Amino acid sequence: MAKIEVDPERCKGCLLCAEFCPKKIIKASDTLNSKGYYPAMQIEPEKCIGCAICAKMCPDVAISVFK
Repeated sequence: MAKIEVDPERCKGCLLCAEFCPKKIIKASDTLNSKGYYPAMQIEPEKCIGCAICAKMCPDVAISVFK
């Protein structure tokens, strides 16, 4: 099973990852990071296909994909 990990301190909450996720399993967290942003987080990890589009789209290199 694939999964992603978002580094909440690197993420500025632009949500490009969520926009391009083909499974639509990324959303903004309800918790602010130390810079005042709502970082992205994965929901429904069992639906992740490990395509890594989220990581490729992230301008902050805040996403790691594991297969």
